[in-house]
Amino acid sequence: MKKRIARKAWTAQETEVLRLRLFRLARAAMKHAYAPYSDFQVGAAILLGDGRVFTGCNVENASYGLTICAERNAVFAAVAASARKPEILAVAVVNRRGVPCSPCGACRQVLAEFGPRAMVWYLGAEGIAQRSMQELLVDGFSLCPNDQHVADHP
Repeated sequence: MKKRIARKAWTAQETEVLRLRLFRLARAAMKHAYAPYSDFQVGAAILLGDGRVFTGCNVENASYGLTICAERNAVFAAVAASARKPEILAVAVVNRRGVPCSPCGACRQVLAEFGPRAMVWYLGAEGIAQRSMQELLVDGFSLCPNDQHVADHP
């Protein structure tokens, strides 16, 4: 198993290297997006506390409510590949149009479940935005107070 990466230990240089790596992986995932209805391709990459990185792309459906976003695809892939509840440390989101695009509300809620203190990078109105999950999802829904979300799975 890879060494656990503590976010508080990241130097500015390490943060920049990580950000660039996650954006590169998110762009690669974006190329696999299935978006024939909106023509809005999105890719995401997430870093877990154990050092693994998972990617996802958006997948649309003719029944538009069944569409899944890139961020949730990445999270669900991480959950499916993990024996315990994964901890998300960082997230990068890109889109093919190069327009401002932060995670949607549903993605914010799912990201907060697995990474309540995660750092999120995305294209904002003034360039690359860096926000914490606390900034992106104020007063998010939780069944358990004090960030004691769901017990380790399975």
